[in-house]
Amino acid sequence: MAEISAKLVQELRQKTGAGMMDCKKALKENDGDIEKAIEWLRQKGIASAGKKSDRIAAEGLVDTYIQPGGRVGVLIEVNCQTDFVARNEAFKALVKNLAQQATTADSVESLLAQPYIEETSVSVDQFIKQTIAQLGENIQVRRFINFALPEGQQGVVDSYIHTGGRVGVLVELNAQTETAAQNEEFQTLAKNAAMQVAACPNVEYVSVDQIPAEFAQKETEIEMGRDDLGNKPQNIKEKIVQGRIEKRLKELTLLDQPFIRDQSISVEDLVKQVKTKVGEDIKVNRFVRYILGEGIEKQEISFAEEVAAQMGSK
Repeated sequence: MAEISAKLVQELRQKTGAGMMDCKKALKENDGDIEKAIEWLRQKGIASAGKKSDRIAAEGLVDTYIQPGGRVGVLIEVNCQTDFVARNEAFKALVKNLAQQATTADSVESLLAQPYIEETSVSVDQFIKQTIAQLGENIQVRRFINFALPEGQQGVVDSYIHTGGRVGVLVELNAQTETAAQNEEFQTLAKNAAMQVAACPNVEYVSVDQIPAEFAQKETEIEMGRDDLGNKPQNIKEKIVQGRIEKRLKELTLLDQPFIRDQSISVEDLVKQVKTKVGEDIKVNRFVRYILGEGIEKQEISFAEEVAAQMGSK
């Protein structure tokens, strides 16, 4: 077998845009013949995938997977370039499978290294590259999180997906007994909590006591320096600021929000009602919200520019 030099691997990467390990493997499979290696990569769908790997992927889907029994759940965001591909059945199936696989992963890297759930002869990363070649767009697993109830802890993990996969929420509620965790009222509370988080984009914490003291201190400093308080006595200024800070902190907490299905009560009131019905203490333990593409700088390009760019790349 011909020696595969780093220079040869680099040359193949420049010609195809494929990853280093894929290029090295292609050259090994073809005794260092770079033209045959290019054909090999194209047959595997890797070369065409690599050429698209630098395109901004800000569309896609947020999806969830809840393991039967409700003790483990995943929230995942997988991005592509256009809404058209996001609605493609192959892309949707990929995202659903990745959500299920992510129950056993602790990072995007470890997820990508797993054998793909429906085609175990290839890794998740390799299958994604094949899908990129099939659909003609860059696809990236951006992030995921999994919740798992510890051994001996009772409760439920639930989720909610809003606006066709553009907003997703994962929640965990705890109970004292399995009986309470399986209670219909408790299960409904979990679903309502997830919907509430989706409906309140400013909510970041379950309760005020979870908000870091440093945040409250910084907000206090900002409020104390506002122009509209400049001429007021110190004791009056402090009372006004205290009221403003309390209001600001409650705006950030789930339990202090008016319940979306009954604005006359708060989410905390709802939790208390369910506690009474199940006959034991329960609590909303944690939640995560994903908004599709948040934080990704989208590339603004006209249709004409896109066509010109594609024509120029051929």
